[in-house]
Amino acid sequence: MVNSQASGVPPAPRSCAGCGGKIADRFLLFSMERYWHTRCLKCSCCQAQLGDIGTTCYSKGGMILCRSDYIRLFGHSGACSACGQSIPANEMVMRAQGNVYHLKCFSCATCRNRLMPGDRFHYINGNIFCEHDRPGAALLSSHLPPLQSSSVLTDQKVC
Repeated sequence: MVNSQASGVPPAPRSCAGCGGKIADRFLLFSMERYWHTRCLKCSCCQAQLGDIGTTCYSKGGMILCRSDYIRLFGHSGACSACGQSIPANEMVMRAQGNVYHLKCFSCATCRNRLMPGDRFHYINGNIFCEHDRPGAALLSSHLPPLQSSSVLTDQKVC
């Protein structure tokens, strides 16, 4: 690496991957093997300027994400909570209790029928049960907490 001050030659201006303009700012960011103006490196979902909210960002499927949106979209691991396989960034997903699932994996733990938007389900000890197969009330004593019941509202597309 050449020290531009010692040689008297100014560094060559870099182009911003976001806007394509030359970066003449005092500070620039380097992410995904490209240079960015601080104002141009933004989360693909919430548009937050990533240089202002931290020193890390996440990328998946060509998207650049802040930590919050990455976790919201892909969970802590970026994998389906049922099968453990990676979830592509452009894939529709289902969510329950902070977990993210492939559409095909969002199914009843007993009968394996896939739950569809609008279907009622019960989330018990990390398992999803359809309305028909939920553990019966006869098995529950009065000192146990009530079943958590939810309704699948819609498939959700990333961003």
